[in-house]
Amino acid sequence: MNETKSFSKVASDLAEIGRDFYRRGWVLGTSGNFSSVLSREPIRLAITSSSIDKSTLSVSHILQVDEQGRLLEGTGRPSAETLLHLAVVRLRGAGSVLHTHSVWSNILSDAYSDGLSIEGYEMLKGLDGVVTHEHQEWLPIIENSQDMPNLAKSVEEVLLQHPKAHGFLLRRHGMYTWGKDIEEAKRHVEILEFLLEVRGRIHG
Repeated sequence: MNETKSFSKVASDLAEIGRDFYRRGWVLGTSGNFSSVLSREPIRLAITSSSIDKSTLSVSHILQVDEQGRLLEGTGRPSAETLLHLAVVRLRGAGSVLHTHSVWSNILSDAYSDGLSIEGYEMLKGLDGVVTHEHQEWLPIIENSQDMPNLAKSVEEVLLQHPKAHGFLLRRHGMYTWGKDIEEAKRHVEILEFLLEVRGRIHG
């Protein structure tokens, strides 16, 4: 069954998350982007407008795009990384995709080659489907690029190679994670950002 969500409610939730993440230092300046699925048949996505200071993110900065990332509603330009969000939505069935630019995600994405493993931490149990701290979470690292169609293909390849991953890092850029809805995606950001900071402080 295809569920159509209220654009105004989703836009309000995304704007609130953006301001909250700014306060936490995860999306300073105009960095980061956030999206939520409005419908799946056809795909309609609410996503942040490009080049918006997240400390002032509001409902007016949330746009609606189609399955190709083309603007359907709102004023502004969809995030340059809209194609990455759509790739996650299609391949993970995600209801929401959140992208942060934290200090620790940048440091660790630069310190490892193809990914990093995190295991043994109680906080891992905050990830969907994880029931024990003995879980091993693999965060793939993808080389960053300004060529968004090619970067989207790289994301698709990594998602297919690592079907159990809850997120990935773009090198010297930031972290992507997702969830079945906005609430779960937000929780995944909180869990993974915590774990990245722990790893960074221990191995820095």
